Amino acid sequence: MNTLKKFLGLVWMVLGPLAMTFLVIQAIDKVGLTHTAIERTNTILQWGIILFIFFPISLGLMIFGFYAWKGEYERLPASSEEL
Repeated sequence: MNTLKKFLGLVWMVLGPLAMTFLVIQAIDKVGLTHTAIERTNTILQWGIILFIFFPISLGLMIFGFYAWKGEYERLPASSEEL
């Protein structure tokens, strides 16, 4: 089980930057498809909000993956008394 946790930690660490790269590429693509200035402004605003929300999520995913890869989750407490 610990090997699976470490492997998934590597997956999470890779998935964070890949997800942000994909979102940035999509944002650039969607902004480029707009025709008028109003559409461009609205699209930039929408994608700015999306990127602003998902950047911390992606960062948290990478941190979680780093701790899993490092082995911090090898022994989890069964109850709050063990903390």
